[in-house]
Amino acid sequence: MIEEAIARLKERENAVILAHYYVDGAVQALADFVGDSYYLAKVASRTDKDTIVFCGVRFMGESAKILNPSRRVLLPDAFADCPMAHMANRAQIAEMRAKIPDLAVVCYINSTAELKALSDVCVTSSNAIRIVSALPNRNILFIPDENLGAFVRSKVPDKTFYFSGGYCPVHAQLLAADIDSERAAHPDAPVLAHPECRADVLARADFIGSTAEILAFAQSDGAHAYILATEPGVLYELNARCPGKKFYPVTPICADMKRITPEGVLRCLERGEYLVEMSSDRMAEARRPLERMLELAQ
Repeated sequence: MIEEAIARLKERENAVILAHYYVDGAVQALADFVGDSYYLAKVASRTDKDTIVFCGVRFMGESAKILNPSRRVLLPDAFADCPMAHMANRAQIAEMRAKIPDLAVVCYINSTAELKALSDVCVTSSNAIRIVSALPNRNILFIPDENLGAFVRSKVPDKTFYFSGGYCPVHAQLLAADIDSERAAHPDAPVLAHPECRADVLARADFIGSTAEILAFAQSDGAHAYILATEPGVLYELNARCPGKKFYPVTPICADMKRITPEGVLRCLERGEYLVEMSSDRMAEARRPLERMLELAQ
């Protein structure tokens, strides 16, 4: 069986398998740790294993490598990428730094190593409000996700925000009309939404939070059914934690996350593919805002 083969190879390679909530449930079942970006970044920063297999998109493997430069980091699929991770650029950031005084460049962890290296601090959807509030700067350039940035702005009104215009293609496809239609079918079901959604979708939500926060809310809340406005991969964990509750997903799947398969995990352990590599200078530059995130989020 593939699970037994992976277990043997994991022992041979002294490896740990990390999986994001958005990958297929069969992959989550194989992982040693499953979580959102913030949780997995913390796990990656503390591992003592020689090899990290990161079941997620490329920027996640890059973050693990940046936090563990001496470890081998493998990706089960070379082409699993996040379009939003590229939706800002060096020239844009340099222009804003020159034009806006007292500017902090706040970089969503869903970004390339290059963008992290150009930033002052990284954030995740679960800690962005806390970290932006803690910064001494009054002006914030929030990259690359404008939807998450706008949500943070609504919670930190004393600061001025600027955006790079990026977005998550999956969450951005979800429209307010989709929520209205689902509510008509399930009028008693609260709407649980990720802050990567559009503002008019968030305005219809009963709870807004990161994937981990959505899980915790659904587990503790008294309702029996929910409309789920985030990537449906989280259903695997929701169903495990909330037996007897029903969830109605309205967001499309992330095709990049679904590229990760058990067969890919097996192959990357067998062959040492696909290796995440960066220059030591790039890793050092990108590590600073990640470590500042971990420090400020305590």
